[in-house]
Amino acid sequence: MEIRQFVESDWAQVWPVMAEVARAQETYAYEPDMSAEAGHAAWVQAEPERTVVAVDGDRVLGTARVGPNRRGPGSHVATASFLVAADVRGRGVGTALCRYALDWARERGYAGMQFNAVVETNHGAIAVYERLGFTVIGTVPGAYEHATLGRVGVHVMYCPL
Repeated sequence: MEIRQFVESDWAQVWPVMAEVARAQETYAYEPDMSAEAGHAAWVQAEPERTVVAVDGDRVLGTARVGPNRRGPGSHVATASFLVAADVRGRGVGTALCRYALDWARERGYAGMQFNAVVETNHGAIAVYERLGFTVIGTVPGAYEHATLGRVGVHVMYCPL
């Protein structure tokens, strides 16, 4: 597996992953019927942010976006988001993307990385994040309308760099 900069031709494989995640309504607060254009605008970022893909040969296995969590006085803290194709979840793609994001932030001198909205029922992702040094700073109760579980909490997670 290689992690590299997103190029526009990757969108044909990234969009189905993003659309599936949006429709599932289990981990991201995207409209379940979002268009490919809206998905592209939300996911593909320009500097100082970066969008990358994890690939095996010509196949996109997952994708990440990284950048400052906030502008101005908050720009010393990074953030990242990850999407992994359903059929390869649990095989280390998300871990590799998260490690990439942490390394990217360290290399650029960020003080830490903050995840603003990790759905508390996303146990696999939370386990990866904790293994890589993140802690739950707080939880907003009932902040996410899960497709099958109803309202569940959303964690704010942080990793000092």
